[in-house]
Amino acid sequence: MPSTSETLTAERILEATEEVLRRHGPAKATVVDVARALGVSHGSVYRHFRTKAALREAVTKRWLDRTSEALAGIVADEERDPEARLRAWLLTLFDAKRRKAGDDPELFATYMVLTGENGEAVGEHVADLTAQLARVVAAGVASGAFAPAADPVTTARAVFQATGRFHDPCYAKDWERPGVDAEFEAVVDLVVRGLRG
Repeated sequence: MPSTSETLTAERILEATEEVLRRHGPAKATVVDVARALGVSHGSVYRHFRTKAALREAVTKRWLDRTSEALAGIVADEERDPEARLRAWLLTLFDAKRRKAGDDPELFATYMVLTGENGEAVGEHVADLTAQLARVVAAGVASGAFAPAADPVTTARAVFQATGRFHDPCYAKDWERPGVDAEFEAVVDLVVRGLRG
């Protein structure tokens, strides 16, 4: 248990919340459990997060943001050509989602419940991911690597949807099947060929 002399921050609360969710699941985890894990009163937690729903939304957003942050680094890497960035971005997304599902299935299941409750956080996450893809597509068009697209945002949405089987959590059971990596590569190759025009 963390020392109560440590400054209570939103980040510490979110870390503790994640651990409580891992142990108890979303149906049984309470703000009191989080406070107990931190060695503070539940009122201290409520000073940072006004409601249980706000706390659950913040922990969901934090979970989703981890993936977005890793992908943002790939988008910003202008040393790589746009096709290499697109391939790396899609592979990193697939690997991140697969790792989350496979390494900690209890927490993954918990987050599936939480993301269902927090449509706004999920919508923001998807918008961020498609905006990242749009920047890669726009860079590809600008460099001549990809054919001119009517709209990089529309193209990015299409790429995101076309590869959904490899990042949408509803397909998590398929991610460990034999041959899924080859299927992923085939889809990415098809998408890249389509972008080249």
